[in-house]
Amino acid sequence: MTKVQIRFRLERPLDEETMPRLAATHSIFGIMRVVPSDHEIVVDYDASRLRTEDVGKALKHAGIPVELEK
Repeated sequence: MTKVQIRFRLERPLDEETMPRLAATHSIFGIMRVVPSDHEIVVDYDASRLRTEDVGKALKHAGIPVELEK
């Protein structure tokens, strides 16, 4: 296992509607920890299972308003 930490900037602040979605991200295979703040989310993940792009896409798919790199 290769533990990596990445930060994603939020497109907008998290609200009551997105908090259950954020909690559900812990069930995504390879994501170990998700810590939100006012303007960003810090994610610890297993780099032997996921790539950075995969983490961002999984968060977006879960309904978390993160900005993805172009």
